[in-house]
Amino acid sequence: MADYDFDVLIIGSGPGGYVAAIRAAQLGLRTACVESRETLGGTCLNVGCIPSKALLNASELYYEAASGALAKHGVKLGSVELDLPTMMADKDKAVTGLTGGIAFLFKKNKVEWIKGRGSFVDAHTVQVGDRTVTAKDIVIATGSSVTPLPGVEIDQKIVVDSTGAIALEKVPANMVVIGGGVIGLELGSVWQRLGAKVTVVEYLDQLLPGMDGEVRKEAAKIFKKQGMEIKLSTKVTGVAVNGDKATVTVEPAAGGAAETLEADVVLVAIGRRPNTDGLALDKVGLSTNARGQIETDARLQTAVPGIWAIGDVIPGPMLAHKAEDEGIAVAENIGGLTGILNHAVIPSVVYTHPEIAGVGLTEEQAREKGEVKVGKFPMAGNSRAKAIDDTVGWVKVIADATTDRVLGAWIITAPAGTMIAQVAQAMEFGATSEDIAYTCHAHPTHSEAIKEAAMGVRGKPIHV
Repeated sequence: MADYDFDVLIIGSGPGGYVAAIRAAQLGLRTACVESRETLGGTCLNVGCIPSKALLNASELYYEAASGALAKHGVKLGSVELDLPTMMADKDKAVTGLTGGIAFLFKKNKVEWIKGRGSFVDAHTVQVGDRTVTAKDIVIATGSSVTPLPGVEIDQKIVVDSTGAIALEKVPANMVVIGGGVIGLELGSVWQRLGAKVTVVEYLDQLLPGMDGEVRKEAAKIFKKQGMEIKLSTKVTGVAVNGDKATVTVEPAAGGAAETLEADVVLVAIGRRPNTDGLALDKVGLSTNARGQIETDARLQTAVPGIWAIGDVIPGPMLAHKAEDEGIAVAENIGGLTGILNHAVIPSVVYTHPEIAGVGLTEEQAREKGEVKVGKFPMAGNSRAKAIDDTVGWVKVIADATTDRVLGAWIITAPAGTMIAQVAQAMEFGATSEDIAYTCHAHPTHSEAIKEAAMGVRGKPIHV
């Protein structure tokens, strides 16, 4: 048997990579992880999920205080002042704590962190700087990066991507967000709450591509009511920077007269692309598909035995929790166990206010597959939502008309991201809408709306 430096080598320490490394080490495999950043955790922990959620929370607290929204609850405040440097420092503290936590877990589980960028030499060898490392199994977990907009240069001052948008030194008077997906809406929400006038430009005819149709329409109504200007079916044809301002030229997606938008900051948020450049995939006989992704089998192994791939570099939604579950599955497959992963039950969440969450099929997808029944319950009928005077949104449960098996669910309400886990777990167990409807839910809770929507599938909700 060949003598390798490690049993498993992970390239990348994002949510997929670091989880795969820890799980592999738990299984007794000699494990190392290659990472070029100064801290572990990848995009998600360093400049993505974690810092953006810290700012979303802080900006919501500021807005509640500054807008007078708390007065209706009997909380009257005097002058409210924004301390942006402190808010940013609080965000950075959250990042430092979590990235440091991963470093601790690596030490605890005896995972070696090899600092630098890795590229293949052959199917069992990776070059990291001046060091050559061999491993029996290699996992590609290099994540993704921002998709550039052709002809638009990111300077991280006036024209920024998601990384620059969480590090602005002042609140822009006007912000143009190019892209009406999750990242654009979340970061647009942050700066709108802090005082910016935000305009979202989306090429498609609805926001949030890939989500349920009703959700997409409702989201546009909600954000418009909050003060965002939403320009749908609109394409950006140019961005010109002059001093500390930018001019964004747009026109109808179907063609028509152009107009210009003035902005202090332009956020480019049109998507992300897999990070495969620099891996030297050609040296091991691997190539990418038309979307730049590495194809794998159901076990997450590539076309080359011993080389595996997970997370944003393979097909599927670019979500941290999807990568984490793939990280556990790939480590268990390598370790001789059976890694379990159900790609049909991966929840997605938009962390705006209200939150938007979904799992499984959209109503449109479900109807394409056969006859369905849908139960929908408004948060205006939910006791907890009414008690706190935050009744925007609804819960929708989609079930097979014959078997009653739950096919999907979509939620718009303040804690939707937490609520969706119940439906995801129910779907994992093959639950019917009746199973959810006849499960006792604590009162008063937002989750009662899930019960009522499930009861609505069979036409018997109580509180509507």
